Amino acid sequence: MEIIEIKVMRGSNYWSVYNKKLIVLKLDLGILEKKPTNEISGFLDRIKKLIPSLQCHHCSENIEGGFFKRVEIGTWMGHVVEHIALEIQVLAGMNCGYGRTRSTNSVGVYSVVFAYELEDAGRYAAEASVRIAEALVENVTYDIEEDIIELNRIFEKQNLGPSTTSIVNAAVNRKIPYKRLNSGSLITFGYGSKQKKIRATIADSTSGIGIEIACDKEETKTLLSNAHIPVPEGVLVYDEEDIKRLVGRVKFPLVIKPIDGNHGRGVSTNIQNIESAIAAFHIAKLESSEVIMEEFINGFDYRFLVINFKLVAVAKRTPAMVIGDGNSTIAQLVEQTNQDPARGEGHEKVLSIINVDENTLSILAKKNLSVESVLPLGEILFLKDTANISTGGTSTDMTDIVHPYNVFLAERIARILNLDICGIDIVASDIKVPLTREVGGVVEVNACPGLRMHLSPANGLARNVAEPIMEMMFPDNDNGRIPLIAVTGTNGKTTTTRLIAHLAKHAGGYKVGYTTTDGIYIQDHAIYYGDCTGPMSAETVLLDPTIDFAVLECARGGIVRSGLGFDTCDISIVTNITEDHLGLKDIHTLEEMAKVKIVVPLSTKESGYAILNADDDLVYNMRDELDCNIALFSIDQENKRVKKHCEEGGLAAFVENGYLTICKGKWKTQINKIIDIPLSLNGRSGCMIKNLLPATLVGVIQNFSINDIREALQSFIPSPLQTPGRMNIFNFKEFDLMIDYAHNIDGFMELKKFLDKTGASAKIGIISVAGDRRDEDIRIMGSLSAEMFDEIIIRHDEDMRGMPEEEMTRLLMEGINRVNADLSVKIISDEFQAIQYAIDNAKKGHFITLCSEKVLESIEYLENAKAKEANSEMVLVNA
Repeated sequence: MEIIEIKVMRGSNYWSVYNKKLIVLKLDLGILEKKPTNEISGFLDRIKKLIPSLQCHHCSENIEGGFFKRVEIGTWMGHVVEHIALEIQVLAGMNCGYGRTRSTNSVGVYSVVFAYELEDAGRYAAEASVRIAEALVENVTYDIEEDIIELNRIFEKQNLGPSTTSIVNAAVNRKIPYKRLNSGSLITFGYGSKQKKIRATIADSTSGIGIEIACDKEETKTLLSNAHIPVPEGVLVYDEEDIKRLVGRVKFPLVIKPIDGNHGRGVSTNIQNIESAIAAFHIAKLESSEVIMEEFINGFDYRFLVINFKLVAVAKRTPAMVIGDGNSTIAQLVEQTNQDPARGEGHEKVLSIINVDENTLSILAKKNLSVESVLPLGEILFLKDTANISTGGTSTDMTDIVHPYNVFLAERIARILNLDICGIDIVASDIKVPLTREVGGVVEVNACPGLRMHLSPANGLARNVAEPIMEMMFPDNDNGRIPLIAVTGTNGKTTTTRLIAHLAKHAGGYKVGYTTTDGIYIQDHAIYYGDCTGPMSAETVLLDPTIDFAVLECARGGIVRSGLGFDTCDISIVTNITEDHLGLKDIHTLEEMAKVKIVVPLSTKESGYAILNADDDLVYNMRDELDCNIALFSIDQENKRVKKHCEEGGLAAFVENGYLTICKGKWKTQINKIIDIPLSLNGRSGCMIKNLLPATLVGVIQNFSINDIREALQSFIPSPLQTPGRMNIFNFKEFDLMIDYAHNIDGFMELKKFLDKTGASAKIGIISVAGDRRDEDIRIMGSLSAEMFDEIIIRHDEDMRGMPEEEMTRLLMEGINRVNADLSVKIISDEFQAIQYAIDNAKKGHFITLCSEKVLESIEYLENAKAKEANSEMVLVNA
């Protein structure tokens, strides 16, 4: 078998709108295409032995006996690879269940689709599953455990910890969008100006000064002591002499800890003599250059969790410990305790593995024990000086028994340090009574508190402490979203996108970010030039904090390559489905293309609107699969679909008696005369009129005032600035030259309709077609060119996408000759040279049309040509 391609879906996609995280493995089965599993001797027995847990897998055919029965009956190897890829991820601790395998137009080539949790794990599973399947076919030994170990390593390294995961889950429950910004715990929630960031449990609203203070234990103690809050007496020590000199001021027993440590690292407690103090000092120095020596407070260890300056949970923490059984050594007891499936490395699970470190060995030494000692039956041995969950400790929820004064105290401490999220560590004999110097004291404040002890305590009530964090970040059930409009289709996407952005700014008062085939724009400023119609460009806009309205052009390529860059939209638009890009990326028919494009309206939220072209059968029929509201548009005022839709109370836009008209139920509103709207080019451009209709519907759905919509339509002037490469006409003294991005059959047909209404002494076309189009499509565009032009200049794209220039010329000429074998045709490969030739040879009244690859560069070239012409005229006048 051969892996042809591995694609990663990160959003709603061609394969599934709801399963956003998918691997698409394009696999050539080779000779195995002719050998289903039931024809491979011993295959069933081998796969059962190697991966017995596949017994639990079910097949989409609902065959009784599940996946193994399907293997017995006979299935193709792509299907086997799919199930192996899912199962090895599950065995490594990841929750992956969705899978599909589909044949392609190429014999023996399959698309194997399966879910992943982590992208790197998904890629690894794709390659490993093929190796495993090949080993099963060839009957060779395979160590699957190595793959599972590697997948588990990826999972442990890259998976979010329990605290961050709980916050993400709280956001998902409230339908707040989120994105992980790095390989760590930095997450952004919401879109645009509404977004909020959090790193672990530090919110972007948390005071930076407060965090700095909390990181300095001595400074924290000083502030709290000045506020008459009980804290242990202590001093900073820098060397052994300081300890000897100051030990009289801070009496035994002692605690020695780094000034800026965390997770209990470098902390030694209940120190009883000077030798132990010096040893503890050196342990603390490994973590920090400054060390605190303070009095040891006897009592229980409590964590008070404050969120949004309100106490939400309290946990009693117990240090890592083992209980003797009279037979096992301490090392064996630790190993047995670590077998608990709830324990994992670091913050991987709700509890942490207990590691025997220097602190543990020191505790054992004080008790004249070693790891080989056997504890008597029932004896409890604490293995750490601190009760941190990260060092193997456990917790018991105590929230409901805390004295009201201690609630007040915790919230006051958060205010003093200005920490909207913090964990306050208190050692006290009893938290059911007010905390005083006699009862205990505050030993530390954490600006980034872990949530595990509250989410999954060993004893007591679990507390959903992530929800208050979400409520703090997004109060009053705000979902962190901004209006999001998604535009897809074959033609008209870019102009429609730009017009909607213009409406949102001028009629809605929004600060708009949008993406198009020519760039990413933030408040009308181009921040990046290029084809930006994929998910990464969409994310760039949605992550920009300066915008409060997003319009995203969603092209076929991005959807097929990696899915959408957002989860849901408020309004979706499908402009049309016509022949373009067919034969690429396993999309061969218009029906398959429609399946790609429908991903966008399927992602429309239930209360939103999908705006569909009622003149296009494939687009109109999408409505049957949608759960959202539907709005229709048509250039035909007699369109029966639109009439029926409006009779049923629906919303639509159409051209009626020369007016752009909005209809809601039986009520109609005339917006503007079509010929008075600049974008229509005096009513001559049918394609531009088609763009006006859905864009105007967006304004109506967004509740922009009709007058504001009218004014915005009047101020949207088709030009190289507003609509680059979309019928931009340059008026030279003797002739006109129009630059357009027409690049497919439908685009050429719209050009022809426009040129049929355009008077000229001669019409000259500079044409080319992308090299990855089907041969017949290229011929058809050659024929259309021959029908609308009196002279043709064939140029060639800089990127011919694998097709030789001579082949492109041959196919275009075949199409041209079908219509007019005597037509004047010149070959000038370079776009700028072709432009200059057309200008140099233009006669009075000529109309030149440039179908451009380099839109922005050609616009600049033409502007310079216009400037040269103007300068020449000025020189003649002065002469």
